Amino acid sequence: MRQSIGVLAAVALLTCLLVPSPVSGQNQQQPMGFFITSVGPGDGANLGGREGADQHCQALAEAAGAGNRTWHAYLSTLAGGGQPVVHARDQIGEGPWYNANGQIIAANVADLHGDFQRDRNNIRKPTAVDENGEQVNGVGDQPNQHDILTGSDSHGRALLGAANTTTCNNWTSNAEGRAMVGHHDRLGGANASWNAVHLSRGCSQEDLVATGGNGLFYCFAIG
Repeated sequence: MRQSIGVLAAVALLTCLLVPSPVSGQNQQQPMGFFITSVGPGDGANLGGREGADQHCQALAEAAGAGNRTWHAYLSTLAGGGQPVVHARDQIGEGPWYNANGQIIAANVADLHGDFQRDRNNIRKPTAVDENGEQVNGVGDQPNQHDILTGSDSHGRALLGAANTTTCNNWTSNAEGRAMVGHHDRLGGANASWNAVHLSRGCSQEDLVATGGNGLFYCFAIG
């Protein structure tokens, strides 16, 4: 009997030595670094400029409990008014970025834009969620809201020489020009780009809705 107890004790001791103890925080979810705005400012593509769009991202992130990070909107702007051209890809930090549900979106800027290999990002309807982790309407939903404002080409750069026809006067007008949009669900249009598929009908809220959007845009944590 004593011999059996001794054997069991030895086995138990050996098990404790061989099985590592859980590491604190090992399974913690990665912090959110990407989302689609759940709502736009409500004035079409007049976002108050890129600065106003950044503030909108920051406010939504704070409401979702992620205000401890600095957030920027993924929007390109054109040169004008003494201001230089700004490419969306240069405003979003270095990555990696995870959505509100802890799913990886992209490891870095190059993967996000397919600089070396296409489709290295994970932007699709199930993963391109808003700041609350909720899916954004896409093809097949009513209403379809998959048009996401970017003002960018597929590599995340402003479309030079396009005047106001791609950024709605650098996101300060709901009456001038049009906006380049991507499809977060990667469906519809001539390609499956998340950031550059077609131009909106116009810059007003009505025009954005009629084209298949709702004045929504991407937000990224830069650090």
